[in-house]
Amino acid sequence: MDASPDQPVPPTAAALAACIDHTLLKADATPDDIERLCAQAVRHGFKSVCVNPWHLPLAARTLRGSPVLAITVAGFPLGAAQTLIKAREAGLAVEQGAAEVDMVQNIGALKAGDLATVRQDIFEVVRACGPAPVKVILETCLLTDAEKELACRLAVDAGAAFVKTSTGFGPGGATEADIRLMRSVVGPQVGVKASGGLKTLGDALRMLAAGANRLGASASVRMISELTTGGGA
Repeated sequence: MDASPDQPVPPTAAALAACIDHTLLKADATPDDIERLCAQAVRHGFKSVCVNPWHLPLAARTLRGSPVLAITVAGFPLGAAQTLIKAREAGLAVEQGAAEVDMVQNIGALKAGDLATVRQDIFEVVRACGPAPVKVILETCLLTDAEKELACRLAVDAGAAFVKTSTGFGPGGATEADIRLMRSVVGPQVGVKASGGLKTLGDALRMLAAGANRLGASASVRMISELTTGGGA
């Protein structure tokens, strides 16, 4: 596969797969769907599977003995749950096998300028998760650039391991501009996850080139297939 100025040089399939959280967060996902997701993740070597909390114990059991992580979400997808509930949800997830937790920040509090609430909300989730890394979903499509910068700084200050663009349930997903902005704010020591609207290998490569080091996608198998064979899903 040749690379153009707008198409970064592709990594190996293994390197790309190791950046991907293979994701299924649809409300109608069944246990059979989750088992299929886990089998795909093991087959292709994805970093993790990301599932809703009810499916987490099944994913953790299915992936036991493999290098693929089981991860889940908290306060998802609106971020408007009370902090006590978010923290307990996240802590329970870790107890049930979550290796990482992706939480949604309190978007309304951020937009209202209540920065203490936003920071404390993240801090309590981070504390509840102990050693398990926490990713903070900003829902960038709802924020101004100044709010994105503030959100990144608050997340880092509260101990988050990653900042993440989107839930995939909002009106917009990841953009290269947002990834570049987020990376410029958090620096090299904090992760940046692109999620929402990533459908193709080109999408994945552009996000990685912009500064993401983790991708959340449901079209993961298609991306790997494009890279290895030039085909689709």
